[in-house]
Amino acid sequence: MNWNSHYALEGKHAFLSASNWHWLNYTPDKLREVFISDKAKEIGTKYHEIAANDIRMRLKRPNNTQTFNRYVNDAIKLRMQAEQKLVYNKFAFGTADAISFDGKTLRIFDLKTGKKPAHMEQLQIYAALFCLEYDRDPYDMDYDLRIYQNDDIIYGEIYPEDIKDIMIKIKEFCTILDEMDGEIE
Repeated sequence: MNWNSHYALEGKHAFLSASNWHWLNYTPDKLREVFISDKAKEIGTKYHEIAANDIRMRLKRPNNTQTFNRYVNDAIKLRMQAEQKLVYNKFAFGTADAISFDGKTLRIFDLKTGKKPAHMEQLQIYAALFCLEYDRDPYDMDYDLRIYQNDDIIYGEIYPEDIKDIMIKIKEFCTILDEMDGEIE
């Protein structure tokens, strides 16, 4: 058999793929809804790439109320690092959109391009991962955690005991997953 070559599709996944077979149960309306959601994720990814590049290059945006511009300009003004990985172990890690630590204040900013309401728990997890990776006591710092979405900035009211609780849960759950992972192999 001479199989057809599909070089243009290398590394890509079909929307109607066999491995994601759930689309067989979609109605046409559900198909449209999921497709629009996937396209929104792609657009969000592109916005994040542009923002990260602007922050790294210190390219300021027009000063207005648009979420994207405010996020980029604030991150540049506060000398933040874009797209920084925070790692505890192979089961617990993530990438903060923008982060900085000056020895006293941990700043973590998150850019949301979708319409679904964002949750501060995501930024609290990043704070816990930061404390775990860099061996920091969550009680020995101040926090500036912000979500930029829909031309608004949501400021998190952060309590060190909440970050500590998340750190404890990460450690506990990673211990369980490490044990399970060894048993399954």
